[in-house]
Amino acid sequence: MTLRWIRTRPSWQVTLGAALLALGFLIAAQLSSEGPRVRYTTQERTPLLETAAELQSQQDDLRARILQLRSQIQDVESRGAGSADLVRQLNDGLEQARIAAGLIPLTGTGIVLQLEDSQQPVPPDGSQSDYLVGSRDIRTIVQALWLAGAEAIAVNDERVTPTTAIIDIGSSLLVNSAYLAPPYQVTALGPADLYQRLSASPGFIDFVRARAEGYGIRLSFAEPPSVDVPAFVGTVTLRYSRPIASPAATPAPSGN
Repeated sequence: MTLRWIRTRPSWQVTLGAALLALGFLIAAQLSSEGPRVRYTTQERTPLLETAAELQSQQDDLRARILQLRSQIQDVESRGAGSADLVRQLNDGLEQARIAAGLIPLTGTGIVLQLEDSQQPVPPDGSQSDYLVGSRDIRTIVQALWLAGAEAIAVNDERVTPTTAIIDIGSSLLVNSAYLAPPYQVTALGPADLYQRLSASPGFIDFVRARAEGYGIRLSFAEPPSVDVPAFVGTVTLRYSRPIASPAATPAPSGN
């Protein structure tokens, strides 16, 4: 009876039944394997979230560290720039001190004054030294030039410094450690109107009246395009020194 029923069914119905049966087995197998996979995912979800949170925290820490390092670098660069400015200021101050000490040769605008002995006859009651260019004359000219704005001065190519001594030695002069013979050329480096300032200064005017007009000391000047003032070739020796108390460090007077 059964075999007869199967034979009477069309072949497509038998094929469809077999396909549905196979599909049922596949669905059952999929469901049976889905259970362990879902349980596995559920069990691992919490550790994965914790790991992700930990990694995110580390990333945040690294970002904060990067920002901190960038800030430190900027601070170092700022301090470096400040140090460079300080070094530059110190170097500028050192150069100015070297110029003031006469240790650097200079070239620039300026004037040249030449002083020569008088050619007038010495009267019987007069003194021969009054008609000769002496150390006082050179010191007077040097002082007048400083007051007129000269920045560097040399006498017969001997640099005049704050420690320079100009002394009479017979008929010659001792400037620093050099013996100089007349005529004496005083070279001064300074502003373009240095001679105008000098000629208007009372000290220079008195000198011209007293020495040039009174005793015939010959004084001439030139304003070349540029003048050269050599460096001091002697030695700079510090004999005495002491610290200068800072005003802030001075103790306030007692109120008693």
